[in-house]
Amino acid sequence: MSRIGKSPIKLASGVTATVSAANELTVKGPKGELKRSIDRDIKIEVKDGVLTVVRPTDQIRHRALHGLYRALINNMVIGVTDGFKRQLELVGVGYKAANQGQLLDLSLGYSHNIVIEIPKELKVSTLTEKGANPKIMLEGIDNQLLGQVAAKIRSLRKPEPYKGKGVRYSDEVVRKKAGKSAGK
Repeated sequence: MSRIGKSPIKLASGVTATVSAANELTVKGPKGELKRSIDRDIKIEVKDGVLTVVRPTDQIRHRALHGLYRALINNMVIGVTDGFKRQLELVGVGYKAANQGQLLDLSLGYSHNIVIEIPKELKVSTLTEKGANPKIMLEGIDNQLLGQVAAKIRSLRKPEPYKGKGVRYSDEVVRKKAGKSAGK
């Protein structure tokens, strides 16, 4: 039995989960509503505020989907109750970030600024303090979308290994290489 798949998901007060006939799960909570279509073989049971994921057999495919859907559903429940946050940091001289609504304007050392339109499901804010690196804060209820947008922003200028310049997650540790002068 899957260790992740067999553990039940407790629904907090104010959170409801419904499964349609087409095996589509809808989770509603104080922060919003999320929908996800579930594989037809996987069954979802909701009883007394506890949600469990059940697989029909011990086939490799069913075992893989069991833990996957339990983790995805758990992220949906956490998203509609608390929400998710990601913070990115711009490390480098002259790197800037500003936003006007859902448009994020980045100056990352290229000859032009990069403007990204953030999906309406997410909330974006920027912070520039004197003496500190500019920060980008992303908030939303969909963990998958949040991670995808954060990874897209990071891919515009990944941290380089010699000076550590680039866009990184605020909790990311960049290991620096020694460079040419270290060999002498």
